[in-house]
Amino acid sequence: MKTVVSISQGSTEHDYELETEFMAQPFRIIRIGTDGDLSRAEAALESVRSEADAIGLSMIHDHYEVGREQLEHPDTARLEACVPDKSVTTGAGLRAILQEWAVRHTQSELGHFFDNARVLFMNGQAGYRIARALSEHTDNLYFADPYTDFGVPRLLTSLKQLETYTSITAPVMFRPGAVKAVETLLRTPLYRLGEGLVHGALHRAVSESHVIVAAIGDLEHFTHKELDGKTVITSRVTDSALDWMRSRRVAMVVDYSPWLEGRPVGVNVMEAMISAALSRTPGQLGPDDYLEVIQNLGIEPRILYPNGYRRINRFAFVIHPLSQQYLTKTPPLDWIANVSPPMVMNLVEKAVAYTPPFIYSKVSGIRSPTGDEIEGWLITVGGTPREIMAHGPEFTYARLLQAAKLAKKMGAQIMGLGAFTKVVGDAGITVAKRAPLPITTGNSYSASGALWAAHDAMKKIGLVTIGPSGKAAGKAMVVGATGAIGSVCARLLAKAVDEIYLAAPEPAKLLSLKESIEQETPEAIVHIAGSADRDLAEMDMIVTATSGAGKRILDIMKVKPGCVITDVARPLDIPAEDVARRPDVMVIESGEIQLPGEVHMKDIGLPKGIAYACLAETIVLTLEGRFENFTLGRNIEWEKVREIYKLGLKHGMKLAAISGVNGVFSEEDFERVRVLAEQERSHAPA
Repeated sequence: MKTVVSISQGSTEHDYELETEFMAQPFRIIRIGTDGDLSRAEAALESVRSEADAIGLSMIHDHYEVGREQLEHPDTARLEACVPDKSVTTGAGLRAILQEWAVRHTQSELGHFFDNARVLFMNGQAGYRIARALSEHTDNLYFADPYTDFGVPRLLTSLKQLETYTSITAPVMFRPGAVKAVETLLRTPLYRLGEGLVHGALHRAVSESHVIVAAIGDLEHFTHKELDGKTVITSRVTDSALDWMRSRRVAMVVDYSPWLEGRPVGVNVMEAMISAALSRTPGQLGPDDYLEVIQNLGIEPRILYPNGYRRINRFAFVIHPLSQQYLTKTPPLDWIANVSPPMVMNLVEKAVAYTPPFIYSKVSGIRSPTGDEIEGWLITVGGTPREIMAHGPEFTYARLLQAAKLAKKMGAQIMGLGAFTKVVGDAGITVAKRAPLPITTGNSYSASGALWAAHDAMKKIGLVTIGPSGKAAGKAMVVGATGAIGSVCARLLAKAVDEIYLAAPEPAKLLSLKESIEQETPEAIVHIAGSADRDLAEMDMIVTATSGAGKRILDIMKVKPGCVITDVARPLDIPAEDVARRPDVMVIESGEIQLPGEVHMKDIGLPKGIAYACLAETIVLTLEGRFENFTLGRNIEWEKVREIYKLGLKHGMKLAAISGVNGVFSEEDFERVRVLAEQERSHAPA
């Protein structure tokens, strides 16, 4: 039987002895803690020297490789020198493989999990291999080595900085006596004076991170205030350690340590066992040796959820002031507006358009019934619609790309475009090509929400009978029926109303669409026309889905009183002045969405917990982990409209409000339309 002894700088209370079989050989494993006393560790090494076939050193520094620097820690070298005739290892070779694999396994298993994540390393030199693997997915890497080494409240912010820091400090830190000198420094009154500042800086860094790479002992000073919702990459996660994580509300733990006989085993122990089994020194072990053991034992990283499944994804969404009046409500511009003539505010409006993007609000508390959670940021660009349209597309593109860089730095995995930012130029295509993260305009869910809202509006107005199945006893028209979105609106409405009228200036396509709908829905009554004018006055519902922005596509004065018009075109087909001419008609621009969970977000002009459909699309994609360019350009694809609607239902989205060009409709608005429509109908000639 071969014997492996682990000499640990940790507590003696965790000592154990067990027998097992490893690589078809019997093994005895002994763990001896020394309570951080280096002299006791030396004595323990001497005492087991004769019986140990290989020795592992635990809770002590590896010999690190950081960039071009090869770092041999003096304490580790001192212990190794005690038993020069034995195979002694810290587990560095196996640890490097398991650490890197933990990142790749998690990214593969969970999909895009580390994209743009803010990752804090308590010891960047120890986690260098993890950092290199994570750098393939995020630039937001932060290293606390200056704090942990010297008590300096400054984070390193890149691999390059870590490598430079190591090359400068290694000659000081990695030489005999250096550790004691630093410990003496940390006990000086000068350091104690600034300890509160340093401590606070590190707590803020933990709080602002999404992923923390650390030994469990390095986190003991932090509470749920800093660790709530975090992912921790660490090793040797025992049941008691998992309980501790649970009490701190840690969302997820990635444990890269191997397990043996139902318990986590130090990587140093496993490497010592490999060394003893193969009768090779750790330096003689190669990749094939490690791979054979990993595969034969089925070792793989563990993804643990201390409080049940909990994944937190991240998004950003771009907003902007919708008018000069919005600016007058924003401090300190509200004060300027109160004391300045309109001409000054015109200049302010122009100046604000050039301001850099900034964070308007953190968004949190959104939780899907699936257990997925998200957080995000509303990012403001300064231009009002008037200023955006007064400049060329490149003016807005530049600000959206600045916003995308800010979103990436904050950790967002996707960014949505709101209001006029999504209609400028080619409607998001150019921004998506240049941005450092995926982009969506939200127009697919806007279209879905508008159709959803139209059906509810007909119910609320109450002039059309809707049967138990939801089918309306009326007539509906789709203007622009042969287009990408119009054709699918037509297919949907054919199942939802008694008669469907299709209008488009493309006769052959209309004939084909009519034939297709009648095959799909045999009971459908389908009429076709080259324009909307002929049948307009008979319609109970009209959907406009043209691509002719700026052209008047129907005469609203011919529309039947009480008609519900749903404008799914972007930009809109029905101008605001036309809407104002017909108070007895309801023109719907969008359906607003009730978000799931206890939503925390600054005011965006809607009731608490309710979002515009374009924002809701970004949120749905984030909950689903679909970090991709979803809706771009002016041609909305029905497949995506249908898909985002289904995904919204999956994640608990509900229709909350119905909006027109002047904002959210109230119950009084629906009643007003009904009353005015009944009056108009009663005055109409028979």
